[in-house]
Amino acid sequence: MMEYTEQELITGCVRGDRMVQEALYKSYYSIFLKVCVRYSKSMEDAEQVLNDGFLKIFTKISSFDNAGSFAGWMRRIMVNTCLDYLRSHELKTGMQMHVNTDKLEDNFNHSANNSGLEHLEFKELVNLIQGLPAMTRTVFNLFVFDGMTHKQIAEVLPISEGTSHWHVHQARHMLQKKIKNLNATATVYANK
Repeated sequence: MMEYTEQELITGCVRGDRMVQEALYKSYYSIFLKVCVRYSKSMEDAEQVLNDGFLKIFTKISSFDNAGSFAGWMRRIMVNTCLDYLRSHELKTGMQMHVNTDKLEDNFNHSANNSGLEHLEFKELVNLIQGLPAMTRTVFNLFVFDGMTHKQIAEVLPISEGTSHWHVHQARHMLQKKIKNLNATATVYANK
């Protein structure tokens, strides 16, 4: 496959060039799949959200104004798509979750603070995070992986800053408990 510069990818996608779109998709597939998996309950849902996100990227690419990072712009669209999925999915299951994606656009921060989690394999971490309740999982992802503040999360989700703090604390508590159980199980098997 031909290698493209970032500007060639943008220009080709604006023109609707399928080969360039495929190159962009393949270049960012694994990066954005990891984002989608953190917000989804299953790999199938994550792949659907990923494809929906890429469709939005291809549809909106002409609006990218080179003001910031292209990867950051795409990531913001992907996170918004994940939040749209959660809102839609939670409404179907009767648990309402309202997400203000306009505020997310304004408040998005690309840095991630993942200290304390780097010793886990990605698959293990994803499995643990996917086991969290939907709102707790969402707030945890936005805070820890997407680097948003509690104030920014409160603006994006229909919760207070205090509730955001609580969800992050709850997620950490639940994850610590699960990690301890994993370590205890691993120790038992290692001693056999």
